[in-house]
Amino acid sequence: MSRSAKALTLSRLEDLTLGSFAFVPSSETVNHLVRYLSTWSGSEFSLFMIMQYAIKLIVPYLHLRARLQFRAGLRKASVSPTADGLTKFGNVVGDARMLFRIWGLLPIIQWMTSIERHHPPTRQLLTIERLQGWSMIAYYPLEHLYYLISHSVLPSELPSVPLASRLPFTKTTLGGRGVSWDLNALGIWSVRFWAVYVLLQFVHLREDTKVLKMRQRALNKSKAVTTEAEKEDLKERWAALRNEVVVNLGYLPLTIHWSLEKGLFKNDIWVGVFGLIAGIASWRSGWKASALPPAAAPAPDREAAPTAAPTLDEEIVAPFTLTAGTEE
Repeated sequence: MSRSAKALTLSRLEDLTLGSFAFVPSSETVNHLVRYLSTWSGSEFSLFMIMQYAIKLIVPYLHLRARLQFRAGLRKASVSPTADGLTKFGNVVGDARMLFRIWGLLPIIQWMTSIERHHPPTRQLLTIERLQGWSMIAYYPLEHLYYLISHSVLPSELPSVPLASRLPFTKTTLGGRGVSWDLNALGIWSVRFWAVYVLLQFVHLREDTKVLKMRQRALNKSKAVTTEAEKEDLKERWAALRNEVVVNLGYLPLTIHWSLEKGLFKNDIWVGVFGLIAGIASWRSGWKASALPPAAAPAPDREAAPTAAPTLDEEIVAPFTLTAGTEE
């Protein structure tokens, strides 16, 4: 075999082995998935959230199956090693989600700055969004403090300084000689501020509905020809609003549950159910938002088809969909 033929054979062998990915077809779905998961909302707010709450539903099923199989003599133990492993993994995912939110205050500040420069279309929406922003400014520092103290990054004991015992979210240590942070109070109050955001979001969605109805009536009364793009845009905004309602219906029971000393649910399965509902709905909206726009169509004649009503800013439909919270 000549040297050139041998080199050609080795190159061909390399192409078939090391270069085997050349045979993998390109996939827009994979590209879309990478694009979405590269965002903060795609990874922390959707994927990890779905994983965490799906595990909360799978683990009880595996334990039940293990007990039934044990009673039927089909297995030697009544516990499921797989369920135990998934529980540990779910705890890691929940801890990672809280860590990822350590810079969550930055987009809140950015959002509050934005709404002061670009006001929503109504005064009611402006007031609601301002209140939502301030509730998150209270929520995030409390959760960060809770996380850092619970992982011993920050000391739980406060320095022996005057008035230390008068600080909020503190308690007197055993013996009454010192003061420490009350982790339970930090966690509960952080979620209570998140609950305020969720409740305000329902009011926000009610105002969004009014604005969309006004735009719908304006388009119907317009004598100009309504373009398909305008109809499709309005349809997408209604779909986004309905999806946001589902997200908040998932969050509301969770925020109430974590805001109470004894909780709302006796069975943790309900936490998994409502969390999974919110997670899937959040994934759905984020997936649509990260899709590439279709090929641009020729611009319509502005004289023939003027816009009948001001276009709603996307932030009005869902100003800042939070999927945070204290997972316990």
